[in-house]
Amino acid sequence: MKKRRLLLLLLTAFGLMNAVAFFHAWRFTHFANEPGLHSPNPEKLTGRQRLWLLLTGIRNPKPDAGPRPAFPVENVTIASPNGPLAAWYAPPDSGRCRGTVALFHGYTRSKGSLATEAGYFRRLGYAVLLVDQTGNGNSAGYQTTVGYREAFDVAAAVRWLATEQPKHQAPGTKHQQLILYGVSMGAVAIMRAEAELGVHPTANILECPYGNMRQTAYNRFAAMHVPGFPLADMLVFWGGVQNGFWAFGLDAERYARQIHTPTLLLWGTADPRVTSAETEAIFTNLAGPKTRHDFPGVGHEPYWKRYSADWEQQVRVFLGR
Repeated sequence: MKKRRLLLLLLTAFGLMNAVAFFHAWRFTHFANEPGLHSPNPEKLTGRQRLWLLLTGIRNPKPDAGPRPAFPVENVTIASPNGPLAAWYAPPDSGRCRGTVALFHGYTRSKGSLATEAGYFRRLGYAVLLVDQTGNGNSAGYQTTVGYREAFDVAAAVRWLATEQPKHQAPGTKHQQLILYGVSMGAVAIMRAEAELGVHPTANILECPYGNMRQTAYNRFAAMHVPGFPLADMLVFWGGVQNGFWAFGLDAERYARQIHTPTLLLWGTADPRVTSAETEAIFTNLAGPKTRHDFPGVGHEPYWKRYSADWEQQVRVFLGR
């Protein structure tokens, strides 16, 4: 009798944990059609806020497109398997065009968050394409897969540049390079697009890509000072089931082995969401020419905000090669 009660108790606890994980996975991967701010970063929460977050899930309104850049942009629409993508296109600031940089934002962000980076690429002589990935900004849908389906958006943007970009530029313009620039989720989407979808740019600039989805879930629990096992694994499992893919296979460390493109990998040494071990594994596995630069004391945030000159120098030197 006692064994039966114990078994029933364990099964009930297991069922409740799965229900909680299912709920959190849905909130994490589906944006709400409501105004307002996203829940604070987990590392900034108080103890009471962490408990409330565990009980209610994150507040996850669809990110807006953000303010238009200071430089003139053209609104363009890109056909993607995920639905129409909204993007901004702009030619170089002046002089001969060296190529094009396509920029892909991070989780709960949008194309407007990359305006500063795009402005610098324009000053270097590149046309820029800033993309709202699926579910974000003005793009279709309310769903995010934190890099998996977003890889189809990267491939779609590359196809658009190959077929439609000539219509948006001066006659006789020749683009010599295609650079893919991605931050966090956007960086992982680029890596999957190259490893599994046949995308072949001239070079990559990747900022703080996470190693794999499972480790990312554990990192978020660690940031809240909450044990990850077994809820982190349940969260990854149900997130994949809800969105139609095997989330444990979303693995930038594995993708890196298939990437022969010259790559600049950037990371902040105080990043609570992407560990040193993850970054080292990605860099070690990259199969092509590679450069890495770490920014001391910087977390999961734009590096140019604290190290503007250093960030610009790393990008300029890398592209100069």
